[in-house]
Amino acid sequence: CWLETGRTHQIRVHMQYIGHGLIGDPVYCSKKRSVHMKPENFLPTIERLDRQLLHAQKLGFNDPQTGEFVLFSSALPEDIKNFLIELSLFDDHIKTIEVKA
Repeated sequence: CWLETGRTHQIRVHMQYIGHGLIGDPVYCSKKRSVHMKPENFLPTIERLDRQLLHAQKLGFNDPQTGEFVLFSSALPEDIKNFLIELSLFDDHIKTIEVKA
């Protein structure tokens, strides 16, 4: 997703509303629901999650004190990298996932 704005809760609610709850979200996408979207043998991978899989690669805003636009970037966390790698082992359609070290 490419989000223009939104807080974590808004993103979670809107994704659930359109039927695409965030995997690992204990409120808006239960592990039980996630399992129905994936092969049964993928259940251990989902059960190991201890958070929702939501990450902002880039975040920018105007600094309230200077008015200058500031941009921050963050690499994909290891747990999400590992999840995507494991997911790609179960689904041939996920070959487009690019996980950079």
